[in-house]
Amino acid sequence: MKNRYFVKRLFPAVLISLLGAAVACAPNTSLNLPIMGGCSQPRSTEQAPDEYYSLRSPLERNQYNIDAGERLFQRTAKPVACARCHGKNGDGLGPMANMFNPPPRDFTCSDVVKGIPEGQLFWVIKNGSKGTSMPAFDRLDDKEIWQLVAYISELAQ
Repeated sequence: MKNRYFVKRLFPAVLISLLGAAVACAPNTSLNLPIMGGCSQPRSTEQAPDEYYSLRSPLERNQYNIDAGERLFQRTAKPVACARCHGKNGDGLGPMANMFNPPPRDFTCSDVVKGIPEGQLFWVIKNGSKGTSMPAFDRLDDKEIWQLVAYISELAQ
């Protein structure tokens, strides 16, 4: 009886979770270049629509929201925690980073984040980034995305 429950209920849920994580960080296999490190990370990320691009976070920039963003980044964001690709320190050197071309962003480099409006970061997290392996985090609510924006902004300080 227990085996039937596992096969019918738990196994499909576990399998879907694992497949979701694999798809979220699926490599771009057109080129398999090593991660070079450093701040130079040229991108041609699509600009967010005007209604997003000019947005400012409605959240107070306080320790509560930054800590909530860190929890999402490190462990709880869905489909996969940001740190799996962007690294525990946000340096772009996560355990899956070498699978991607272009490599994940290094958020610890202020030159990478400087000049990117909060609305653009929000839009990229929510919708993903075409031409990269950055998935859409559309299962997060807007407050969680703004908390991630607050944490990512702190990484670049």
